[in-house]
Amino acid sequence: MLIMAVQLLRATLRDRGGVSSIEYGVLAIGIIAAVTAAMTAFSGDLAAAYTTLGAAIKAAFTPAAPTG
Repeated sequence: MLIMAVQLLRATLRDRGGVSSIEYGVLAIGIIAAVTAAMTAFSGDLAAAYTTLGAAIKAAFTPAAPTG
């Protein structure tokens, strides 16, 4: 039984098929962390930009009061 366990362990250590999957997973986690950090850093600026844009669109479509 011990011999079979050692053979299974050796076969598992020789198998490199899962290494690429792990590397892609680590890469994906890094990208997600970078995007999250960027969104957190720029969230105030984005909120201000959308507020300004919304006000400009509202002003563009609001009829002007008659003067006269």
